[in-house]
Amino acid sequence: MTGFGKIFIVIGIVFIVIGLIWNFIGKLPGDFVFKKGNVTFYFPIVTSIVVSIILSLIFYFIGKIR
Repeated sequence: MTGFGKIFIVIGIVFIVIGLIWNFIGKLPGDFVFKKGNVTFYFPIVTSIVVSIILSLIFYFIGKIR
């Protein structure tokens, strides 16, 4: 398998992990929701931090395996 194929496999696995985490975690305390009239603004700051940490760990371990 070429390096290009391995990259696609890793990207696919990362997307699957993100999808699973997103389903289980959902909205965390610290995610901001602003509602005013008919407008709703959702800013998932804590969720973004958690996903960033998890992705960093995944890529760290993938880098160690190679």
